[in-house]
Amino acid sequence: MKVRFSQDFGARAKADLLIAPYWEGPREAFKAGPFGSKAETLLASGDFQGKLGETAFLYPEGMPESRLLLLGLGKKGECDAERLRRSFAAAVKAANKKKAKTVHLLFPEAKEIRGVFEGIFLSDYAFLKLKGETRKDADVCVSSLTVFGLDSKHGKEVERLEQIVSAVHAVRDLVNGNADDVTPESLVRDAKAMNGKKLKIKILDRKQLEKEGMGLLLAVGQGARYEPSLILAEYNGAPRSKERILLVGKGVTYDTGGLCLKPLDNMLTMKSDMAGAATVLWTVKTAADLGLKVNVTALAPVAENAIGSKSYKLGDVIRSISGKTVEVLNTDAEGRLILADAIAYGVKHLEPTAIVDIGTLTGAIVIALGEEIGGVFSTSDKIAKDLETASAETGESVWRLPLYDYKESLSSDIADIANVGGRDAGSMKCALFLQEFTGGVPWAHIDMAGPAFVSKPKHYNPTKATGWGLRLLLEFLELQAGR
Repeated sequence: MKVRFSQDFGARAKADLLIAPYWEGPREAFKAGPFGSKAETLLASGDFQGKLGETAFLYPEGMPESRLLLLGLGKKGECDAERLRRSFAAAVKAANKKKAKTVHLLFPEAKEIRGVFEGIFLSDYAFLKLKGETRKDADVCVSSLTVFGLDSKHGKEVERLEQIVSAVHAVRDLVNGNADDVTPESLVRDAKAMNGKKLKIKILDRKQLEKEGMGLLLAVGQGARYEPSLILAEYNGAPRSKERILLVGKGVTYDTGGLCLKPLDNMLTMKSDMAGAATVLWTVKTAADLGLKVNVTALAPVAENAIGSKSYKLGDVIRSISGKTVEVLNTDAEGRLILADAIAYGVKHLEPTAIVDIGTLTGAIVIALGEEIGGVFSTSDKIAKDLETASAETGESVWRLPLYDYKESLSSDIADIANVGGRDAGSMKCALFLQEFTGGVPWAHIDMAGPAFVSKPKHYNPTKATGWGLRLLLEFLELQAGR
């Protein structure tokens, strides 16, 4: 989307649509311009009240735009960034339905730049790669946006927001893609393409994984036709600092459940099981592109949990890189296995001062928190607080849950630990399992099984794949850089 800024509303060019925002309440408009009287009848009728996300089209004569869209922002006293995201997402959705390519916007007096433009950029997305004959008709995204009432000095800030959201779109593309297209091999290729002066990429293939003793990652991927790998993306934005943050993302490109085969309904969404890996890789790439003053490494263990003659089996005891042995009581609890090996690899080789892992781990977290909230478990109040602060800024909601002492349920008679411990407190027991591989480094685990891939589009997420977590982690990194 090409964004321009102008103060000369009277001399504006032709466009497909003009968006005029209104506060909730009778006739209480701002930046109404010369069309205020033309909206008088609609406002007086009460058919449009300015409620949050409310939209109404008018077709006044004598304007450069073909259509006028009245947009409700809700009550003025309740205005915040998240409400603005949702309101302007509603405007973009309405514009896309009318296939409006060129759009004029009267910027609201709220001056909340982040909320407005994130709502616009996040919602102006369409996944077209898998469409055939309908692809051309489906391409309805806005191509040009001219903003009136906002000084061009904010241009760099807007460009920065668009750059961040473009990374969100990249994650969405991967998560929306076919599982036979988005594979461990393709993610390795994508990562190699990121290699540059600022961002250094390293790949551990099967032979190197065997040399390192990463038995958990190898076991999960051994039944698939695609070889498992560990992707490292390293960015050193603060070379004088001894601080290093480790981001670890689950990268199961398709999860059948292995020999513990998932039922149909649970398997339909499993192409999204690599969302964590995509999120951490693009988070670190974006941090490098923006030049954040922080040292951060992304680790993405990638594998497919397939069914075959070589699949790992129930009752197997597998040795991890940490030396701990794991008894497999459920092959569908594979995400924690590959994350455990990756976390332990990072502790052994990278000397992190903080670890955050993220992935689509448990259905239990969706039962507990629904589709819009990620669950956080942490051994560090500081990391947890920073994640909560980042959540408040980005609108990517998280809720901290306890790490209660249920470790006894993960005990094994023949190994150091079992990979599951019963259905109750399933998300917490997954976190407790991962904690065993952190080496005492301050750590947080984010279970994003709910918000990463939703049952239906909502607000500023126009597809099931949301790209959730990237803005959260990037804001978290910015907090560290600010210190």
